[in-house]
Amino acid sequence: MSVLQLEDRRDAFAWASHFRDIFHACLTARGDALFELTDALLCVEGPVTTPVDLTLTAEHRRGHGAMYDALNRGRIDTVRLGRLLAALPQPTAAHGRLVLAVDVTNWLRPDAPCSPERLFCHVYGRSGRASDQLVPGWPYSFVAALESGRTSWCQLLDAVRLGPTDDVAEVTAVQLRRVVEHLIAQERWREGDADILIVCDAGYDAPRLAYLLDDLPVEVLGRLRSDRVMRRPATRTTALPQGGRIPKHGPEFRLAKSETWGEPDAATVQATERYGLARTMAWDHIHPRLRHLSAWIDHNGELPVLNGTLIRLEVDHLPGDATPVPVWLWSSRTGLTCTDIDIRWQAFLRRFDLEHTFRMIKTTLGWTRPQLRSPEAADSWTWLVIAAHTQLRLLRAAAADLRRPWERPAEPGRLTPARVRRGFRNLRPHLACPARAPRPSHPGPGRPLGSKNRQPATRHDVGKTVKRADTFGEHVRLRT
Repeated sequence: MSVLQLEDRRDAFAWASHFRDIFHACLTARGDALFELTDALLCVEGPVTTPVDLTLTAEHRRGHGAMYDALNRGRIDTVRLGRLLAALPQPTAAHGRLVLAVDVTNWLRPDAPCSPERLFCHVYGRSGRASDQLVPGWPYSFVAALESGRTSWCQLLDAVRLGPTDDVAEVTAVQLRRVVEHLIAQERWREGDADILIVCDAGYDAPRLAYLLDDLPVEVLGRLRSDRVMRRPATRTTALPQGGRIPKHGPEFRLAKSETWGEPDAATVQATERYGLARTMAWDHIHPRLRHLSAWIDHNGELPVLNGTLIRLEVDHLPGDATPVPVWLWSSRTGLTCTDIDIRWQAFLRRFDLEHTFRMIKTTLGWTRPQLRSPEAADSWTWLVIAAHTQLRLLRAAAADLRRPWERPAEPGRLTPARVRRGFRNLRPHLACPARAPRPSHPGPGRPLGSKNRQPATRHDVGKTVKRADTFGEHVRLRT
């Protein structure tokens, strides 16, 4: 082992021990039980199938009753834990700049009528069906820092459960603002650095996110639906023949009609290994036409003009047999050069690394396995999974490649999260373990033998409880 590898191992153990000490301090109630439950997540053999199996590991020194009591009554200081996650070494994905990805994944609970605050979650073709479905569950919005290159790693920074009364754009803006402020406070972003790039998919309103985060050093890059209609900047030539002031919006830019595009302000062609030639065209100062409807119905005063750069990405082929479809991106920055455009679409492709993390925490760490009734217990379990995944990321430089006989050897520094987890039990004795030993106790008497539970659980409806007005007249009627 080289001297450089030894230094990486020492740094990995130091950062992981530091994280575990402060993480234990963030567990304000039932902290020892929650901490040992997190260790059991990482030390159990194979994928996590149910939380009660974790109590059988040697790392969990308490009974199954203590585990359920910790999930139902434990408390986690998520604000302090968020600051701790932001203070860790952050990966960079776009030429040394921070890139944050935001996405929603669902914890499906179709057979839990007694669990409150469930929403209808959009899923793709479950149970062999080709059509999409809406299944009751808890949707969670995650924010993660992305790395460069092809990898299955990212740093989870925050998670928020979307409730029946929440507006997705507003909740996401508050979540991103909290993460960015933590990064600035922990000096992971300093004055003079490039703006933090936020990438999101078509399910988010990128112009609205850019408007809500306008006072922060961020740039929003989001995918647009291919049927969107944008607007060009207004000029004096677009004024009415009879005179008057210059209109706010110029001619239409229909993404589905090439005759409305005109000549691009910039175009690039780049050869890639997985997609063949990647061709991009960009148009500057393109904005959506906003109206006092839907999300902007509560806006006071004149609606803003949110100018940005529209990018069209087209590739020769996709991995597998998928047919490539042009991708439309909108950036909240104007005046981008050809180099800037290539950096944007490459950073957007890194957003799909978050899907690997979702698959890992669901299938390996068992994030959606527990049949928890209360959403508060689900939130606590979610933060425990984030803490477990973070420890794997901190220790990947110190882990050995414990591969199966049929698996290929991994390159140094290229271990996947699942392979790092296989060796966590060997690394744990070298880490700080602040959890105290359990005190001997006796179980309570419980319900008297033969008695029945005469307090049935309350059943809750599924879906939104707040209806947004579609027209301004309906908005006025709802307010009065």
